[in-house]
Amino acid sequence: MKPIKVFKTNLITISLLSLLSPLSTQVMAQETAQEIEEVVAVGSRLKGSASAVIEERKNQAFVADIMGAEQISRTGDSDAASALRRVTGLSLVNDKFIYVRGLGERYSSVRLNGAQVPSPDLTRNVIPLDIFPSSIIESLAVQKAYSPNMPAAFGGGDVNIRTKSIPNDRIIKLEVGLTHKDTNSTGFVYNGSDDDWLGEDDGLRAMPSTMNAALNKYINGISDISVLNIRDIESKERGEAISQDEAIAINKSLTKSLHRDFGMVEKDLDPDFGAKLVYGDKFDNVFGFDGALGFLFSAAYDHEWSHSKGYSAVLSSVDVKPEDCGKSDLECYSARTDKESTKKNVKLNTSFNLGYKLDGHDLNASYMMLRDTEDEASVSLYQEPSKSLSIENGEIQRKNLTSFEQRELEVIQFRGTHNIEYDFIKGVGFDWQYTDSTATTDIPSELEITARDRYTDGVYTDTYTSGPLGGDPFLYRFVDMEDKVENYGWNLSKAFYFDSSEIELKGGAYFVDKTREYKTDFFKYRFGPSENIVLATNANEALGIGSIFRDDERVDNTEIEILFQEPTADDYIAAQKIDAYYGSFDYVYANDWRFSGGLRYEDFRQVALAFSRSVFDADLLTDKLSGESIQKASVMEDETFGSLSMTYSQPTYQIRAGWGQTIVRPDLRELTPVQYQDPLTDYRTLGNPTLQSSHLDNFDVRVEFYFESGDNFSVGAFYKDIDKPIEAQLNERDGRFTLEFENADTAYVYGLEAEWLVELSSDFLGGAFFTSGNLTVSDSEVEILESARGDLTNLERRMTGHSKYVANLQLNYDSHDGNHQGSVIYNVFGDRILAAGVNGFDDAYEQPINSLDIVYSYYPTFSTTMTFKVKNLLGQDFEVEQNGALIRSKETAQQVSLDFSIEF
Repeated sequence: MKPIKVFKTNLITISLLSLLSPLSTQVMAQETAQEIEEVVAVGSRLKGSASAVIEERKNQAFVADIMGAEQISRTGDSDAASALRRVTGLSLVNDKFIYVRGLGERYSSVRLNGAQVPSPDLTRNVIPLDIFPSSIIESLAVQKAYSPNMPAAFGGGDVNIRTKSIPNDRIIKLEVGLTHKDTNSTGFVYNGSDDDWLGEDDGLRAMPSTMNAALNKYINGISDISVLNIRDIESKERGEAISQDEAIAINKSLTKSLHRDFGMVEKDLDPDFGAKLVYGDKFDNVFGFDGALGFLFSAAYDHEWSHSKGYSAVLSSVDVKPEDCGKSDLECYSARTDKESTKKNVKLNTSFNLGYKLDGHDLNASYMMLRDTEDEASVSLYQEPSKSLSIENGEIQRKNLTSFEQRELEVIQFRGTHNIEYDFIKGVGFDWQYTDSTATTDIPSELEITARDRYTDGVYTDTYTSGPLGGDPFLYRFVDMEDKVENYGWNLSKAFYFDSSEIELKGGAYFVDKTREYKTDFFKYRFGPSENIVLATNANEALGIGSIFRDDERVDNTEIEILFQEPTADDYIAAQKIDAYYGSFDYVYANDWRFSGGLRYEDFRQVALAFSRSVFDADLLTDKLSGESIQKASVMEDETFGSLSMTYSQPTYQIRAGWGQTIVRPDLRELTPVQYQDPLTDYRTLGNPTLQSSHLDNFDVRVEFYFESGDNFSVGAFYKDIDKPIEAQLNERDGRFTLEFENADTAYVYGLEAEWLVELSSDFLGGAFFTSGNLTVSDSEVEILESARGDLTNLERRMTGHSKYVANLQLNYDSHDGNHQGSVIYNVFGDRILAAGVNGFDDAYEQPINSLDIVYSYYPTFSTTMTFKVKNLLGQDFEVEQNGALIRSKETAQQVSLDFSIEF
């Protein structure tokens, strides 16, 4: 039998156990050796790797789930987000965010090697997990019961992404892959910059310096580049009146300074492409000592297309009959938007780790750059009969959007672990970390064109715009966001041993300094009252109207004025500071009973201020940045949080019980009274500066069974009592929904969860079949006081984002010769409230999606792997229902991919 490279002792598990007791380390080493010997006989790749992470989970003091690199490889998941949906009680939203135990993303926290890092997402503090490629991940640890060494901002669970460190031997691995999506036969594209393929704009779309200079020159309380104000400022500056024509010429020169070639065309889309490189090595006896110096470099590049069609709508009445919907576009809707979108995603990730190990000391320095760029081109067609906007009435509203959003996360991290063996402090463990990270989001130029499509007898005739239509016919948006987080912390531990018991005492501190700056600028065209411009006369031309003013001559010959459209509060600055200290104990009696717990003290300070960087009027600035405004926008919390866990252990089973006090704080963007478009819900969203933090009491019980064959089974129960939960609600304005946030009075969530790994057959079709999976069944209820009802329909309902069930099931096969490996993977979550309903309308429910994936890997040689994947085999669409009728729908793609990897 050829050797199978994955059957290596899990050194991470043993080192973690060594902190508990020398006895457990010895037992673990013996058990691991026995497992390796047994697995080689059976030839099961996954059971060998799963056993290692199961042992780590088994020896955790608090309820946790661990997913190792081999398990991630098994399911064919390319990033942390898609991998985590396989963990018990977790579901994936928008391919980016994790819901733990059916709770929304606000109830989960994400750390990188134990450190807090900022989010490059414009609308959330939670990190979009799809930016972490699986090639850099050593394991994913999801802790569901709170322990005092973790941040107190803990709800459903904490995800700790643990990246790969230095290798044991030299490794050079190259992987390439192609993916086809059934929705990507054709799509919308437009001319971008030369560096778009790298996920960055080369300056083509950026706001020109002449426009920046004009905003600082032409001021009328706020920046004002209108012809009227230009004429006034220039006349004052020159000491004589300038002509209207000269002011118009200056204004038009500003129009010409902007990039104006955003016309879309439809073309065939290429398959998705990806490549990964990992290179590392270790050198022994470095610097004349017995230490080891190693490094690990990784780089990953992905170029993906995503084309979809869908719609969103507003119901015409609470009494609509769902069976009547769909007979025509407006059968039961007062307004409807049909959207077709093409998104190009470029992900470019690099990381470098440098590590040194010597006599119980482990030092690590790492740098990571994660870039995730989304380039969108879309067309939306809007109908609202009450405003004479419908095909039947002869006109509908068209919106062509082109947007380039570059998100980037840079992390510099230093870590150290020290087992001190000097006589006077023998047996002391000390670890520390310092992390400096910056997340940036840049939209160098987004153009949204609003026009009218005309129809005759239901047949399209042309697209036009005019001065009398008003509104924002050509709207440019420039966005710049920078989020910096500096945090550092340390932990000190010491174990004491007695005849029949042992205790480990641990203490530490954790400090976070965070700042965020957000700036957005809007410019729009205003056409003269006599202008009536036919932009297109056929469907292909209608796609290209983003280039209608590409030529300077067209600008000169059109009565057009560019305006700076800036509210008095559309930018914001925010700062956050956390000083935390904790103390904990871990007591083991007779190797059977284990009691763990402690206290954590956090001093939390935060301020978020909305204002406009282009406001120069002292009174307006004073109103937004006054001492009173700062005080109202500040949050000061000084609290202590406790936790306690009990474990009873026997060779074949464990019983756990735990309790913890935690908090969930409002997102910075949720606190800022600035309106924005939420890409996750696709709703206009408005922040609320009066939001309060939610306090939670968490209770967990779990029973785990372990069998000699390596099979295991666990079942658990949980309960969470939440004070003042933050809930999202929908309010209808001008025929469209706006999402807003409010504190409810109380809420609770409770449920059961089960997990298993069971071998079905050890010798069938030349290999072993086994099943693994998990199931969570839960319920929740949120209560709103009558005095805070407002327009809400239901005062009692499930929590926003909560699913009553989440299931992850796998049927796996491993051949005895180690050449073949396959999995059938099924995932589903129950319906969940996207937003609470108002004005008599029921809550809006996102419908369940049944996901079925197939992954097959072939190992032709010891160093090569070919992987074939079919994802979303059932092809269900994303759908949202309200009052039993569909109000939103979006296509989801079926994917077929082939990957090849080789190690040198």
